[in-house]
Amino acid sequence: MTATPLTASERPRTAEKVPLVDLSAEYASINGEIDAAIQDVIARTAFVRGPFARAFESQWATYCGASHAVGCANGTVAIELALRALGIGPGDEVITTPLTFIATVESIVHAGATPVLAEIDPRTCNLSPEATKAAITPRTKAIVPVALYGQPADMGAFRHIADTHGLLVVEDSAQAQGAAWAGRRTGSDGVADATTFSFYPGKNLGAYGDAGAVTTADPALADRILRLSDHGRAEKYTHDQVGFNSRLDGIQAAVLSAKLPRLDAWNAARRRLAQRYDTLLAGAVQRGLLRTVEQAPDARGVYHLYVVRVAAPPAGAGRDAVLASLRDAGIEAGVHYPVPLHLQPALAHLGYGDGAFPEAERASREALSLPIFPLMTEAQQDRVVAALLAAVGASGA
Repeated sequence: MTATPLTASERPRTAEKVPLVDLSAEYASINGEIDAAIQDVIARTAFVRGPFARAFESQWATYCGASHAVGCANGTVAIELALRALGIGPGDEVITTPLTFIATVESIVHAGATPVLAEIDPRTCNLSPEATKAAITPRTKAIVPVALYGQPADMGAFRHIADTHGLLVVEDSAQAQGAAWAGRRTGSDGVADATTFSFYPGKNLGAYGDAGAVTTADPALADRILRLSDHGRAEKYTHDQVGFNSRLDGIQAAVLSAKLPRLDAWNAARRRLAQRYDTLLAGAVQRGLLRTVEQAPDARGVYHLYVVRVAAPPAGAGRDAVLASLRDAGIEAGVHYPVPLHLQPALAHLGYGDGAFPEAERASREALSLPIFPLMTEAQQDRVVAALLAAVGASGA
């Protein structure tokens, strides 16, 4: 009797999976500080805003080189609060990229403004300054560049465009905690009118739930954001406007404060791993089977994600086939992002269609996120590289 071959999911695995990110290992390395921070919040019953939120806001502003930081519930609402506090709303247009998580455009829509998408730079996958200039109309009020994958966009170019055309710049740095532009940390004074951050658990600096923040040099803007996030009030029962319940809670703030002293070392580890990936994959890149994502001039990224682009058939195996092969080998790779925003059903009303942004569409078909996290071992990375080279037909390259 002939045995039925095992399916991919039934074949035995010889090693544990390599995760895309390993939050368990991170917690194990700092559990004493984390547990003590959480217990302190509980003991003081300081659950919503309060001293822990204020302490983290001060620490985050100092870390970023910003005059002011305002905590909020998550990175999505951080963008909306910044836009609203800057006076952007119905009738205004805001330019951003089609290659990002939907939160970027979602926030523009919730603020009442109209998102206008512009093409990406194929080298960096970030918003193209030249395409942004071409998208400006008399209704344009702001630009929202995204620090995609943890690598800042060309903020010098965007600042120049904004100053030339009288526009505002809100940098979406959800993935770029600790990154830098021209030697200045993301979120520092002067680079953007406001910079927004997400502290979702998987981020380089992650909470144990949702959390976000906005940094700015403008004290009046910081005050408006703070009021908007807290029911539109400065005093407990005096509301100057209709705001939101979007405050940073105490436990998340305490967790972030406990983790912040480790952020630079964690980012340095990510950069070392990224450089090692570059070296190990150089042969496949030279053969045209893979492409790496470049950084903009003057950018110093933090590799929230390490992304390669897989050549499509007939030149290569194709991203989806390679992803399936990696997962079969126990490698938890991912895709950021498989559907560009102009092709999302929820954003069909923007009027874009297939072919509107060819470079963004191509990147969405080719991009593959490899595992990267500060406590990743070289042995884990070697497994990823061996599986990837085998999948693209470059073993031994």
